[in-house]
Amino acid sequence: MEGIPLTGDFVNGDVSFWYRRIGLPDRRAALPGPCSYDVVIVGGGYTGLWTAYYLKKARPDLRIVILEREFAGFGASGRNGGWLSAEFAGSRARYAAARGREAVISMQHAMFRSVDEVIRVTREEGVEADVHKGGLIHVATNPAQRRRMRAELASLRTWGYGEEDLRVMSRDEQRERLQVAGTLEATYTPHCARVQPAKLAVGLASVVAALGVDIFENTTVTEIRPRQGGEAAAVTSRGVVSGEYVIRATEGFTASLAGQHRQWLPMNSSMIVTEPLPAEVWKHIGWSGGELLGDEAHAYIYAQRTADDRIAIGGRGVPYRYGSRTDRRGATQQRTVALLWRMLVKLFPAAADARVQHSWCGVLGVPRDWCSTVHLDHVTGLGWAGGYVGSGVSTTNLAGRTLRDLVLRRDTDLTALPWVGRQVRQWEPEPLRWAGVRLIYTLFRAADRRENDRGTTTSAYARLAGLISGR
Repeated sequence: MEGIPLTGDFVNGDVSFWYRRIGLPDRRAALPGPCSYDVVIVGGGYTGLWTAYYLKKARPDLRIVILEREFAGFGASGRNGGWLSAEFAGSRARYAAARGREAVISMQHAMFRSVDEVIRVTREEGVEADVHKGGLIHVATNPAQRRRMRAELASLRTWGYGEEDLRVMSRDEQRERLQVAGTLEATYTPHCARVQPAKLAVGLASVVAALGVDIFENTTVTEIRPRQGGEAAAVTSRGVVSGEYVIRATEGFTASLAGQHRQWLPMNSSMIVTEPLPAEVWKHIGWSGGELLGDEAHAYIYAQRTADDRIAIGGRGVPYRYGSRTDRRGATQQRTVALLWRMLVKLFPAAADARVQHSWCGVLGVPRDWCSTVHLDHVTGLGWAGGYVGSGVSTTNLAGRTLRDLVLRRDTDLTALPWVGRQVRQWEPEPLRWAGVRLIYTLFRAADRRENDRGTTTSAYARLAGLISGR
């Protein structure tokens, strides 16, 4: 990759750097043949694992199975940026239109608690995932971003964020915590923790298996069928698995199921990670508190200082492949690696001599209205959760606890949250879907270029992209 400093052992794709550090898990056995369970979960990522965990804890007698095409944690659960944050996807106004403002505020508070719930479970279950609750810093690096940041802060004050939940940092505090070049203003929230995503996925899968949940890997589900006078079912190449309930926990891979091609758009997100940086570089950057980092650009970045002193940074890159295709190998295009490298050096000039050791990408699920959802139909026996739009590390935990209550027919605060039962229209057919997403991100990048060129207000390009996207 010309012009990008790479280590001698640089790898592009082959799952993620997180798995490179710990090694790929040994594959579990595939489904042996047709069988029946109480609850069948399709997908072995965070959503499926958390759902199985909480169901089994609540009802140890339940017979639960997880069916996974690759291995548990193969998808976004093992490839993400390691943000265990209280952010959730979608428009608060849309959620409020369905259930009211107080319900949305309740969901925000539930997300605050979900961050701590994940930390609690990892500690109690002995899952070592490099968890560190250092909070989240968002930076604005031009006047337009600063204006948006202030408007967003004012809006969040009306949606359940108190001063203790999100605040503007003083210039002295911002410089002391983290030196980001060109920062005009920064906000801080304590409701975020760094995690090593693959460690969390592998550890959680081991815990769930030890509880007595069957996890069958190398097992491709091609179709999910509702009850038709009997049980719901997941159809696989190795036999049909029936159950009282079948939960779809396939997130960005949902389009591979029969009849689900336009349900959620599989959006790609890419990352690079540097070699470990020397103490002299960290002396210039700071970042000793282990905070997560984001910015206010439209084509935004997300970053962390890893437990072994690297910088991992990600962004959207090439966001969508025609026909909702997904790349199992996880390779990232050269121009995306170059873009992420330029962003890293722009934000951290002191790291300009660091070399990139690994690049990869993953796929996440995007509903047509960009709002996450949890649903269970007791008549058909079908349920699902997902559409996290990149905020899934903590939202999956909330989803797992909510699905537990729905399956067990419990009327709780979780089942009253505004994302429960939400259903939206499908994405447009091709080629409209591909052309629309391509146009949206072309406009977002054009908006960022204009705003970086002394723009003081949000670019009209970004407003147009927002209208097209339906966000």
